[in-house]
Amino acid sequence: MSTAGKVIKCKAAVAWEIKKPLVIEDIEVAPPKAHEVRIKILATGICRTDDHVLSGAFAVPLPMVLGHEAAGVVESVGEGVTCVKPGDHVIPLFVPQCGNCNPCKSTRGNLCYQNDISHVRGLMPDGTSRFTCKGKSLHHFISTSSFTEYTVVHENAVVKIDAAAPLEKVCLIGCGFSTGYGAAVQTAKVERGSTCAVFGLGGVGLSAVMGCKAAGASRIFAVDINPKKFPKALEVGATECVNPLDYKKPINEVLYDLTDGEGVDYSLEVIGRTDTMAAALASCHENYGTSVIVGIAPSVSEICFNPLLLFTGRTWKGSVFGGWKSKDAIPKLVSDFMGKKFVLDPLITHTLPFEKINEGFDMLRSGKSIRTILTF
Repeated sequence: MSTAGKVIKCKAAVAWEIKKPLVIEDIEVAPPKAHEVRIKILATGICRTDDHVLSGAFAVPLPMVLGHEAAGVVESVGEGVTCVKPGDHVIPLFVPQCGNCNPCKSTRGNLCYQNDISHVRGLMPDGTSRFTCKGKSLHHFISTSSFTEYTVVHENAVVKIDAAAPLEKVCLIGCGFSTGYGAAVQTAKVERGSTCAVFGLGGVGLSAVMGCKAAGASRIFAVDINPKKFPKALEVGATECVNPLDYKKPINEVLYDLTDGEGVDYSLEVIGRTDTMAAALASCHENYGTSVIVGIAPSVSEICFNPLLLFTGRTWKGSVFGGWKSKDAIPKLVSDFMGKKFVLDPLITHTLPFEKINEGFDMLRSGKSIRTILTF
């Protein structure tokens, strides 16, 4: 029996309070309004950004249905939707692409003005929610909300992908892989023969390593204080692994020593700590090095650094979703994956049923997992 136009009752993991486990609840998901799409989520990854909300580092309105790295099938569409239809395999987009605002039309940007990242409201574009639980409205998370069996997104925040692609793998293209890989090839524009340093070897950091390798970097330093991550980093393309705890001098000085006093051409900070952001910048060549901030720092963070680090010529950049325009890039990245231009398996260390979501977060926090995929 068709569910189109009807409220769907389903399971979702609700974040009621910070520093508390998610609670599996029965929720109601309203039908999509005009220009909206309701998606049956089939696979979703656990990303560090979700954990930043639970820790309180990323301030958002609660209660909320988190999750933003997913893949699923369109269940129904609202009036006026033409980009997808029921039955299409899709990836929801935490960075929408409306195609009309200045960043969407510019070749220099990708952060669509319809994003809910810069100032999180936790609502659909019309200012309302499609989720309710125990009579209470729940907030949406950065245009997506994938820790639920069904979600509703605006048509600008969803894109159709190859129906043959394995959803439990390509869901990573919805965030982790694209963010790290794109930070290297799209934002930094790593050049062949260059030297790179990637700070942080989680799923996004390892994807950045893969991007540096794909771009032809000659030396790729993988930097982390957890040496258990080094074998994986070497597997996906790092040439050398560096543990800052093994040295008495600052990591930027270590990297200068390892590059004969030159510094690296490109550094990418994929942790979200202001001290490592400053260290990554200082690790670059003083005249033409480029450092890219990929990790999300706590909402109240401020950074202090010597302006001479930039005065001498370094470039400091930020990167959201790897710099990709989401609707344009994701289908191509899925196609590239299907064409074996890159692999995703090394990033996936665990697969769990959705009900074990808190177990997945525990493994992320303890460093036991790179990416845990939840299946429904």
